[in-house]
Amino acid sequence: MTRNKVLRFGLPKGSLQEATVQKLAKAGWNVSVSSRGYIPYVDDAELQIRLIRAQEISRYVELGYLDCGITGHDWVIENGSKVHEVGEFIFSKVSSRPARWVLCVPEDSKVKSVKDLKGKRIATEVVNITRSYLRKNKVKAEVEFSWGATEVKAHELVDAIVEVTETGSSLRANKLRIVDTLLTSTPRLIANRESWKNSWKRNKIETMALLLKGALEAESKVGLKMNIQEKNLSRLLHALPALRNPTISQLSLSGWVAVETIIDEHVVREMVPALKSAGAEGIIEYPLNKVVY
Repeated sequence: MTRNKVLRFGLPKGSLQEATVQKLAKAGWNVSVSSRGYIPYVDDAELQIRLIRAQEISRYVELGYLDCGITGHDWVIENGSKVHEVGEFIFSKVSSRPARWVLCVPEDSKVKSVKDLKGKRIATEVVNITRSYLRKNKVKAEVEFSWGATEVKAHELVDAIVEVTETGSSLRANKLRIVDTLLTSTPRLIANRESWKNSWKRNKIETMALLLKGALEAESKVGLKMNIQEKNLSRLLHALPALRNPTISQLSLSGWVAVETIIDEHVVREMVPALKSAGAEGIIEYPLNKVVY
C-alpha cells in the first residue's frame, strides 16, 4: 500500500477519547485502544490512528503529521492552528452541552466583572485565549499557565481562574462564581490543508464525516415498524410524526399494509399508545446505528 493511500487520524486522548471511539464504532470503524501504546488498532487498512492529547491535535494536523483529527474548537483557537474545519460533532462525556471556558472567582470575591481584575493574577490552561480576552476588554492582568487543580488555586494562589465547564456543577462544588464566558467550544473534525487538497484523502475524510454525523443523528432516534388495515391507514399517518414520508408496503394478507418510519426516541412512549389506538398491530421499536440525510 502506498503512503498516499493511508489517512492518519488523530484520536483525542482524554475526556473525548471514549466518546469518540464509541461514535467511530457506530460509524463503522472498530477501534481498540491499548493502555500501553498510542497507536490504536482499527479495522481499516486505509486508516492509521494516533492517540494524542486533544490539546495537541490541531498543531500536529497543521504540521501534517496528522491528516485529520477530532479536537475541541477551543484548542484550535488556543494554538492558533491554520487548519480546515470539516464539521462540528456535538458529543460529550457528560452531556450534549457545549463546553464553556469561563472566568471564575470565589463566591465571596469582590470581583464583579473582568474590569476588576486589573493588575490581578489569573490561572488557566488556555493562556492565549485568556490574554486575547483581556486585550479585547482593555484589561492588564497577569496570566499564568495552570498544570491542573485550577479550581483549588482560585481560593489561595490567584485572584481568578479561567476553567472549562459543561454543567457548572464542579465550579459550584468548589464555591466558585462565574463572572463571564470567554469561549464556547464543541468537538470538530479538522483536516490538514494540504491533505484536504488531495482528492483521495479528502474523499476519505468526507466519508468519515458523513458516517460520523449519521451516527450522531441516530442517537436520538429509533425506527418503528407496524402493521395496519388499509382502511385505518390515513388515521395512523395523521398521528405519525415521520422524519421523512413513512415506507408503506403491502402484506400478503389482503387489506393490510406494513408501515415503517423513524421518529425521535423521546416521543415513542406517547406515540405507541396513539398508534395502537389508531389500529396498528405488531408494533416493533428498534435502535439505529446511522441516519444519513
